[in-house]
Amino acid sequence: MTSGLPLLSSSDPPPLKLNKSAGSFGCLCRDASFTSSTLDDKQSNLTSEEGDSSPSDIFPDKPLAQAYRPALKKQFYSADLRYHQRFPLECPTPGRKRQVAWGSMDLPRSNNSSFSPFEISRASSVGQNKKSERVRHKSSQFEENLFQEENPRLIYIDDPRKTNENYEFSDNEIRTSRYTIITFLPKNLFIQFHRVAYLYFLAIAALNQLPPLAVFGRTVSLFPLLFVLSVTAVKDGYEDWRRHRSDRKENNREALVRQGGQFHLKRWKNIQAGEVVKICSDETLPCDMVLLRTSDPSGLAYIQTMNLDGESNLKTRYARQETASDEFEGCAISGVITCEQPNRNIYEFTANMDFNGHKFSLSQSNIVLRGCQLKNTEWVIGVVVYTGQETKAMLNSAASPSKRSKLESYMNRETMWLSIFLFIMCVVVALGMGLWLVRHKYQLDTLPFYRKRYFTVGKKEGKTYKYYGIPMETFFSFLSSIIVFQIMIPISLYITMELVRIGQSYFMIGDNHMYDSSSGSRFQCRSLNINEDLGQIRYIFSDKTGTLTENKMEFRKASVCGKSYGSSLPWLETSITGTQRWKLKSEIAVDPELMKLLHKEVIEGERLCAHEFFLTLAACNTVIPILQDDTVSIDYQGESPDEQALVAAASAYGYTLFERTSGHIVVDVNGETLRLDVLGLHEFDSVRKRMSVVIRFPNNAVKVLVKGADTSMFSVISKDTERGDHIWEETQKHLVEYSSEGLRTLVVAARDLTVAELELWQIRYEDASTSLTDRAAKLRQTAALIECNLNLLGATAIEDKLQDGVPETIESLRQAGIKVWVLTGDKQETAISIGLSCKLLTTDMQQIIINGNSEIECRNLLVGAKNKYLVKSLSRRNEDFGRGNNSENGYHEVSLRTKSSQMPQWTVFKEEAKPNVPLALIIDGNSLVYILEKDLELELFELATSCSVVLCCRVAPLQKAGIVDLIKSRTDDMTLAIGDGANDVSMIQMADVGVGICGQEGRQAVMASDFAMGQFRFLKRLLLVHGHWNYQRIGYLVLYNFYRNAVFVLMLFWYILYTAFSTTSALTDWSSVFYSVIYTSVPTVIVGIWDKDLSDKTLLRYPKLYGAGHRHEAYNLRLFWITMIDTLWQSLVLFYIPLFIYSESSIDIWSMGSLWTISVVVLVNIHLAMDVQRWVSITHIAVWGSIVITYACMVVLDSIPVFPNYWTIFRLAKSPSYWLTILLIIVVALLPRFLFKVVRQAFWPSDIQVAREAEILKKFPDRMVSKENQTST
Repeated sequence: MTSGLPLLSSSDPPPLKLNKSAGSFGCLCRDASFTSSTLDDKQSNLTSEEGDSSPSDIFPDKPLAQAYRPALKKQFYSADLRYHQRFPLECPTPGRKRQVAWGSMDLPRSNNSSFSPFEISRASSVGQNKKSERVRHKSSQFEENLFQEENPRLIYIDDPRKTNENYEFSDNEIRTSRYTIITFLPKNLFIQFHRVAYLYFLAIAALNQLPPLAVFGRTVSLFPLLFVLSVTAVKDGYEDWRRHRSDRKENNREALVRQGGQFHLKRWKNIQAGEVVKICSDETLPCDMVLLRTSDPSGLAYIQTMNLDGESNLKTRYARQETASDEFEGCAISGVITCEQPNRNIYEFTANMDFNGHKFSLSQSNIVLRGCQLKNTEWVIGVVVYTGQETKAMLNSAASPSKRSKLESYMNRETMWLSIFLFIMCVVVALGMGLWLVRHKYQLDTLPFYRKRYFTVGKKEGKTYKYYGIPMETFFSFLSSIIVFQIMIPISLYITMELVRIGQSYFMIGDNHMYDSSSGSRFQCRSLNINEDLGQIRYIFSDKTGTLTENKMEFRKASVCGKSYGSSLPWLETSITGTQRWKLKSEIAVDPELMKLLHKEVIEGERLCAHEFFLTLAACNTVIPILQDDTVSIDYQGESPDEQALVAAASAYGYTLFERTSGHIVVDVNGETLRLDVLGLHEFDSVRKRMSVVIRFPNNAVKVLVKGADTSMFSVISKDTERGDHIWEETQKHLVEYSSEGLRTLVVAARDLTVAELELWQIRYEDASTSLTDRAAKLRQTAALIECNLNLLGATAIEDKLQDGVPETIESLRQAGIKVWVLTGDKQETAISIGLSCKLLTTDMQQIIINGNSEIECRNLLVGAKNKYLVKSLSRRNEDFGRGNNSENGYHEVSLRTKSSQMPQWTVFKEEAKPNVPLALIIDGNSLVYILEKDLELELFELATSCSVVLCCRVAPLQKAGIVDLIKSRTDDMTLAIGDGANDVSMIQMADVGVGICGQEGRQAVMASDFAMGQFRFLKRLLLVHGHWNYQRIGYLVLYNFYRNAVFVLMLFWYILYTAFSTTSALTDWSSVFYSVIYTSVPTVIVGIWDKDLSDKTLLRYPKLYGAGHRHEAYNLRLFWITMIDTLWQSLVLFYIPLFIYSESSIDIWSMGSLWTISVVVLVNIHLAMDVQRWVSITHIAVWGSIVITYACMVVLDSIPVFPNYWTIFRLAKSPSYWLTILLIIVVALLPRFLFKVVRQAFWPSDIQVAREAEILKKFPDRMVSKENQTST
């Protein structure tokens, strides 16, 4: 998979003059239609995914020159009219109905025109139905109307004052920081208080400042919230300080800027739009600039865009010929650039330039962007058009959308229940106090808890308390209760979860089993919010090329003139081929028979076709040949591996591209040098799905060379002759054969251009390339003038091998109950072949193929498939699910009993439905255009979720996101999307979890992902091992935190009921604060990071253990209520056992509070220790050390004379009953829990418990029996 919007492009040429050499035409012209819709198309997909490298026809001058004469075409203008209908200038208006939310292609159509054959495959009958009119989705529309604005940007060359005086252009200072010294505190607090829990604790702290409600010390009550806010603020401040430091370093770099006719150094932050800047080799560009001149006489420059998109391949950029020869030192410059307003699209630039009296167009290949580096070019000079925050790099620096853990959303549900408990307890205390005051209102001067007057001797003796009356005292009691019971909502849980996730990420990153030695890339955690979601994945949506395959293309077979060639033998030097001059990086396998054909003396028939074929592969592309120091070794830098493979294959057969400039290319044809002038290049786009180049041979013959996907090429190929029909039929057979072998295919064609055709094309091209509105559509119309009546040359077949471990990974994931869907742009036959080889599809699967050409046909196919296989509706399936009526593996949820009478006659299924056979749904992108709308989405959803495998072919990037949304919006199942290219970004961001592959296509997918890895096979360990561990740990962590805080609060609640509902506390203020912050926090974090219920070997050996996450075994509402019941019991034991034991003693309240503090800390730590699965040294230190630390803190606090609990711990520790009381509390409180665990594990063990026992006994059973199977038997 490669990005369909290559950064490499060539600029649009000036008007072509037939009597001038190609060198005067400027640089390579291209279709400047790359926008957000084509951003996601793959250039490599022309082979089989909608965009590959493009071949070109290049022919030897001397022996073959006479063979190529431009033939006159008398029917050219009729073709012109026909293609005007195919490519109307009209753009879809906002008022048109958008029927498809995830449309695949740009399909503008006029009111009376039909779809062209290459816009949607097999769409000849589409126009019959009004609903089938598709317009492009707003997020995939071409941004061709940028210049419909009334105020295009005007850049006066070398006149920054005039450029900026009427416009408020941004300066070149970048600011990636979030805060300043003044705004840090208010802005950071505002962001932090977006968490509702923080607002809750802020309200609690504010209430505690009121005199009637001061339950705790006013300073003490602020400590927990201030601690959390301070930690987060320090972290945010440090991160922002690093951003400030990076910004200062970047803004203070220097570049050569033209001032007073000479170039002088100037800081980047002071550069303005309109200034002329000179950049030397290996320097980084400070802003977005239009090239004016380069050190290359032809205006060529090489740039590396790694800082922009992560791609290491060199890209070419061009200075227009009108400016490339001018001097820029010591002379005046006059010119103005009219360009579009700043936008994020790094793959398009639309502008015009008036320079020294000449007006010409500019395209994306004439602009170099900030952050790129100049390579293999001594220097370039350019004019600044976008600066600072308006540069395309900065506009694209927005972070990917934040995602939220599903378990965290469940946690909020339980938090609501705890809030209800808190409210009930506060109401009970308030009502109890009100009733108590009513009952004892005449005794308040003598009762111990409520007195109207002071009894103590001193200044206040005899004075009256602040008594507000029974109603207000009741209300104050309610508020005071909220303060006392505040930790029922655990504020520390948020910090604990963040720390645990950081620790988990550290161990995932350091896992050497997920290190890719071939690319040197480690696993990356780019999001810390969703670690636990990795343990609950139900659906995986995977790209194919570069994700399942290596994206390292090898040329395997070719169909030339209707005959198939291919050999697995390496090329050997023979007397026929002679000595090969050029050395490639890798050896290419060639076919000896085809080599003999290429070296025949007679230049006609098959040999002529073969020459044109390989010259096309060598010439029509955007590959950059780089000669090594020995001038013999050659390396090709290209936009995609497909292009490099085709050019390398041409070189292996004796057609070596070794020089490329803006206006010509040079090819070594078996030792003879052939120079070809490039008159124009129409780049691939998602509408045409092909690429064409116009070249002039030394004998002045002009040809157009075209390559593209078969679905778009055969509609523009002529088969007027009997020989043409034969080649047509044979080539199609070969394409089917290659696709069935899993090879990526590409069709190659060419034709001569007459003088009249060339002149008309030049006129139209000049008009289209200089248009500031609808340039892309007009360029497509211009391309249609020459991309017609082509002569078929043949087809290529490239192999993209599977990555290591892909079949085993997919099989393990399926055993784990995870459905794997593959979404690819490949042909259907290729995708099926790859699906079989990677074990996604199996021979026993019943294949359901949906290839519809209209909405009605797609509906009939879906309904027919559902009827044939008795697919249940969503409501019936939910009823069955509630009764536990699922299949063994959990992903075949329909009954397969079928009747022959239920199958409509028009269904396309070749086999009868068989019972108990897994289903595989195979659907193409053309069908999805009609299906992905509201009334058909449900049909597709019900059918697709009933299948074990879904394979989507020929899908566009937004369709990928639409398929993910189909599942995500209709189920609670977790989804994961994995891909490696820019066309996978929308899918990755749509899924609950996005995984990027560090592959051959740059880092767009990685930068948009939540996690990144080097190989698809690492996904097995990521989910089955780390995903399982993370889910089990976080699930237990949340439940334990709820328990830990609730048991403490309930203990206080029972005490308040015994003290006349007075909201007094036997515990010191510091003990209440330290309980969740110091006494019990560390063991929770350590266990959350280090605990393992099973070893990685066991989890990988038995993938079905992953099903615990699907069944929510670690965290669910039932476990929450069981935990709360256990908490209630333990709190009663905590309170009443000491009360019973010391009922007859004279112990004071602070001594009792000290006993309760120690008891609850020891209890919750022993409770945690009972659940620890894997004891390591750090776990022992954390659990037992926290008890020691609690005692140490108690000793320190009880040693301060001013505290009311002075010396209590020392008096208590001398008594044996103190230690026996603690022991009795632990035993009685934990006994029910211990018995429950023993009985459950003995009679109803889970899969994890069985596997753990087997681990301990070192005896692994031959077959793990899942809980579902046990239930069914």
